[in-house]
Amino acid sequence: MNNAYFELKFPENEPVKGYMPGSPERDALKAELDRQLANPVEVPIIIGGKEIRTGNKAPMICPHDHQKVLGEYHVAGEKELLLAIEAAEAAREEWENMPWEHRATIFLKAADLLTGKYRAKVAASCMLGQSKNPFQAEIDAICELADFLRFNTYYAQEIYKQQPMNTPGVWNRVEYRALDGFVAAITPFNFTSIGGNLSTAPAIVGNTVLWKPSSTAVLSNYYFMQILIEAGLPAGVINFVPCRGTDFGRVVVNHPKMAGFHFTGSTAVFNGIWNQVGSNIAKYVSYPRLVGETGGKDFIFAHESADIEALTCAMVLGANEYQGQKCSAASRAYIPESLWSELKGRLEEEIGKIKMGDVRDFTNLMNAVIDHNSFLNIKNYLDYARESQDAEIIIGGGCDDSVGYFVEPTVILAKTPNFKTMVEEIFGPVMTVYVYPNDKLEETLKACDTATIYGLTGAVFAQDRAAVIKIAKDLDHAAGNFYINDKPTGAVVGQQPFGGSRASGTNDKAGSAINLYRWISQRAIKEAMVPRTVVNYPYMTEK
Repeated sequence: MNNAYFELKFPENEPVKGYMPGSPERDALKAELDRQLANPVEVPIIIGGKEIRTGNKAPMICPHDHQKVLGEYHVAGEKELLLAIEAAEAAREEWENMPWEHRATIFLKAADLLTGKYRAKVAASCMLGQSKNPFQAEIDAICELADFLRFNTYYAQEIYKQQPMNTPGVWNRVEYRALDGFVAAITPFNFTSIGGNLSTAPAIVGNTVLWKPSSTAVLSNYYFMQILIEAGLPAGVINFVPCRGTDFGRVVVNHPKMAGFHFTGSTAVFNGIWNQVGSNIAKYVSYPRLVGETGGKDFIFAHESADIEALTCAMVLGANEYQGQKCSAASRAYIPESLWSELKGRLEEEIGKIKMGDVRDFTNLMNAVIDHNSFLNIKNYLDYARESQDAEIIIGGGCDDSVGYFVEPTVILAKTPNFKTMVEEIFGPVMTVYVYPNDKLEETLKACDTATIYGLTGAVFAQDRAAVIKIAKDLDHAAGNFYINDKPTGAVVGQQPFGGSRASGTNDKAGSAINLYRWISQRAIKEAMVPRTVVNYPYMTEK
């Protein structure tokens, strides 16, 4: 019997490699990009530790060169999803009861494998399959994912330490159990790290998981699943089931043993899941925990005291890095009249320098949007703005899908603060600017707060500290992650826990202990050292 207590030290964030010319990581990454392009792969379903091939396959392509096929993946159907539920339930008791230090070691080892021998492989698959430049792939698929694994194991340890007070003759204690059932995870295309986190966070605290990766991020997610297996993850703890969303909802979300649902994606899909769970609530063994990070319409609000250079940089990078396909991407800006003329010139200058193209050309800041549907959606918004009397496209606006799904970095100038592209999520490299009179600060703050249904991220730019205080207060509920004189993107695990409210999700803060609390179920235990033997209470006497 092991009677020792083990303690993890507070983690450090994984250092971001520079990929400078001549560096070993750059050479390794370029070689791996070429290798993966020359060697298409076949991705199986993984259930109960076994690879399953259904024969129903879908292609994995490069968004920036849609004639290049990275391979195919097998699609799970109802039969496979039911098998995955069985596997998760079969693995649950042993996994939940595994000594904590052994569970933790698996994920810590996975982090070391990811940042070590598999760094180039995972980064390259993210670049090719999700059209990310090397820096975006590095901070996502390597650093942030490793941080999630290391910080979540530490947070779990700190949760387990929390125990109630004791009184004379009584020992009180709390057990942190896994949920009574399995957790379903649906993950998005835009961050490999989110795929890894949504599937592993519940598992770290003892749950078993069904993981449906995005159809446009299967390759990098599959390579991470392989890393987990190599790290020693027992069969059935996480089951990798690429499938149609409708099948996942019908089979998995409806299942009585679904105890939790971990999601990042559109607000509409999450609303549908919430309605589905609500209408079937009587059939579940326990009330399912619903955790979701959904859409955003993230703002930059500039005060007349803002620094023009810092504001320009934040708008250009916040709106256009990873083609604006971040839930946190800056997509609307409120600019005072006194700054607009100079700022417009700086935006034209900096956006004019941006190169866009294939991920293998490391001089490109931007690459392609994820697929044809996304391309058409963005193009429709640009066409709407182009034809409207209430807005004009002043920078960019071009779209070309002849080779890849490319959309130019675009700035729209809106005449009203409630113009369509100021309100609705576009998920592309499109920034809409509303220029407000300097003396209309109050009205414009109200418009910013109420224009959209979302409340994910936002930023204020001001040198005047009183203005910073006022704007931050007036926009208190407009953003779950709020930035002062910085772009509203780039949250780091352990530094800025990420999530929003309103229609942006449940604000269960990925990258913090708060998220892990959603995947545990406490059992409180009271033990009397010397049990009471007298029935009557002292007050029950007359004298």
